[in-house]
Amino acid sequence: MAMSSILNTDDIKKALDAFAVADSFDHKKFFELVGLKSKSADDVKKVFTVLDADNSGFIEEEELKFVLKGFAKDGRDLTDKETKAFLKAADKDGDGKIGVDEFAALVKE
Repeated sequence: MAMSSILNTDDIKKALDAFAVADSFDHKKFFELVGLKSKSADDVKKVFTVLDADNSGFIEEEELKFVLKGFAKDGRDLTDKETKAFLKAADKDGDGKIGVDEFAALVKE
């Protein structure tokens, strides 16, 4: 499933452009700009599925680094600092990865 079938392509571009500079990523602002905050729980789960590249049921740190590419091919890689901050914000149970419920909670913050 393509991210553009869930979210508006103009919103995706706007969100990616807002965080084009390394170390500028803010997940709360990103989810708002990309239009994910206003989506249904079902759509948030669909986005999670797209971002879970290896279909493990979790977004691991390695997948998180490439999260912006999940929204559009030309998205940049997150820096290690951004990746670790994103993981820390989402990983409520401390297992080192983000489950679908943790992702949904993070989006709605």
